[in-house]
Amino acid sequence: MWALRAAVRPRAWLSRVVRKCPALRAAPPLPPCPLRALAALGPGDLQGRGGGGRGPRADGRRSRAGAEEEEEEEPEDAEEEEEELLRSEPVLPAGAQRVCLVHPEVKWGPGKPQLTRAEWQVAEAEALVRTLDGWSVVETMVVPTKTPDRKLIFGKGTLEHLTERIRGLAGLTAVFLNVERMSTPTKKELEAAWGVRVFDRFTVVLHIFRCNARTREARLQVALAELPLLRSNLKNDVARLDGRGGGSRYIMGSGESFMQVQQRLLKEKEVKIRKALDRLRRKRQLLGRQRRRREFPVVSVVGYTNCGKTTLIRALTGDAAIQPRDQLFATLDVTAHAGSLPSRMTVIYMDTIGFLSQLPHSLIEAFSATLEDVAHSDLIVHVRDVSHPESELQKASVLSALRGLRLPAPLLDSVLEVHNKADLLPGYSPAGPRALAVSALLGLGLEELKAELEDAVLRATGRRVLTLRVRLAGPQLSWLHKEATVQQVDVVPEAGVADVTVIISGSAYGKFRKLFPE
Repeated sequence: MWALRAAVRPRAWLSRVVRKCPALRAAPPLPPCPLRALAALGPGDLQGRGGGGRGPRADGRRSRAGAEEEEEEEPEDAEEEEEELLRSEPVLPAGAQRVCLVHPEVKWGPGKPQLTRAEWQVAEAEALVRTLDGWSVVETMVVPTKTPDRKLIFGKGTLEHLTERIRGLAGLTAVFLNVERMSTPTKKELEAAWGVRVFDRFTVVLHIFRCNARTREARLQVALAELPLLRSNLKNDVARLDGRGGGSRYIMGSGESFMQVQQRLLKEKEVKIRKALDRLRRKRQLLGRQRRRREFPVVSVVGYTNCGKTTLIRALTGDAAIQPRDQLFATLDVTAHAGSLPSRMTVIYMDTIGFLSQLPHSLIEAFSATLEDVAHSDLIVHVRDVSHPESELQKASVLSALRGLRLPAPLLDSVLEVHNKADLLPGYSPAGPRALAVSALLGLGLEELKAELEDAVLRATGRRVLTLRVRLAGPQLSWLHKEATVQQVDVVPEAGVADVTVIISGSAYGKFRKLFPE
């Protein structure tokens, strides 16, 4: 048992929290990549992109295909240590909850949000609550405020009226205050006034992240994002101990107070989590180098949460094993899926974590390592839900997050927009030159999208369409089938040759000329 839990809960009077995390609705395990399409990559090449795999081969030996780099050996007890790091109490209570949603609305001044309205923000907050199994919104209150940054968010009169309404709700178990983050004193005072637990967006989103995390890397990233909350709770616990005369005492003559011991343990936990994430990041970088050596084009699919990224990838790859979910943050791990373009060229689609407006900074920082994969892609496809009333605001949130990743300028400049769910807007036509309207669910516009993807990939990777004359008796034709995308073969039997039309990269063409000089 990790030492911090024992240190954080030294008193019998401190309440115990049920460990079990409330399960999300119908959450099947994330599917593996389609094996038939990925056979050329070799075993294990695309597994663990999000941290679940162990490198090129499960046995850790050097791959036979080319001069592969050997994976750095992992300490024998690394997995056990990581499991200890991941053991912590849930940030939200277990079981069904009846929630009152309170949204502070700033109608004027510098704090007024742009490009959005209160009803849209409330709808997104309700979607967050519904994501949690057994949670329901029994009452919604949009409350005006002039100074949302003050300690209690609302003015004295407004707060008294709000308190009266909340205490009058029968069977209420919690309040979701739709602000990015509450301070510990604010949370304590509001809970004392309203008589129920109060949660902010940070806590709710963090809990959803924890319940959706599947791979080791995603779970470690959630654990890293939880540390600010643990530190905040630590101050609250120590304040309670101080009130009982036990918070400032030194522990067993160690020279450290209770607060200092817990701060040290949290710091040690953070160091261990970052080391574990660094090990998994090096594995992911190794897999990326192997993939680039094999020269499979990589297309990163990004977008606002629940915009239909996974549904689009399923439609483009035809992989029935991919199971999209109509749920916020259904995808937390970067997963790879192989598909073919009209020329039969194989590309790798990377499904990434969805974005959200007002996403707490610590969550963005924790998952920035996963999103580093986007920087190594050849093309970014930005999927937008054009049927959503806040589509423009969602676009701004995604582009702001992408700029925060400091991606190469050519990659940002070549982003291809896909306007999904266009079937919900009859007669819709995108305005931008690099935008296509599709319905991933109904399969509308996919052929046009594949053609545009092919053109964009060829431009981004420097591939060319060439017709090469090869001897039928030699190994040239089989080499081209292995190292390039063969589109057409016209045999000239009397000459014993064939004219082969291929899509080939510059480096592969250079190897061809070196191996088979004319």
